[in-house]
Amino acid sequence: MTPHENLARLGLTLPNVPAPVAAYVNCVRSGNLLFLSGGLPIEGDKKIIGQVPRDVSIEEAQEAARMIVLNRLAVIQSEIGNIDRVTRIVSLGGFVSSAPDFYDHPKVINGASELLLEIFGDKGKHSRTAVGVAALPLNVAVEINLIVEVE
Repeated sequence: MTPHENLARLGLTLPNVPAPVAAYVNCVRSGNLLFLSGGLPIEGDKKIIGQVPRDVSIEEAQEAARMIVLNRLAVIQSEIGNIDRVTRIVSLGGFVSSAPDFYDHPKVINGASELLLEIFGDKGKHSRTAVGVAALPLNVAVEINLIVEVE
């Protein structure tokens, strides 16, 4: 199945491309690689904010990570016309706003990694970083950036 078919099977649609919140662009292409800026869990009026697990549960933070993947895929589609042209998810950087004694950052970022595997199959296997930070822009709970190879 194609990534678009997998999105439909999962009952998911891509949101509108989010506008950058500062002085940067959503995506830079160099050859066959797309370098995507960090995406935030914001869609319309919905925003997942606060620290994990104090304000946001692990499950809510995983939802935030999935939300970000969908908005990053919208950026990719805007850049290359069709996410079916992705040949590989190369790398994912995941940042979790967390309490100092929280150590389950990988569980949170699994929300993004597992969704990429469901959408892209083997092309979705990627290298990854999952780290905790004291705070993120706009007080969001999670931020994710991607490096993607395309046709």
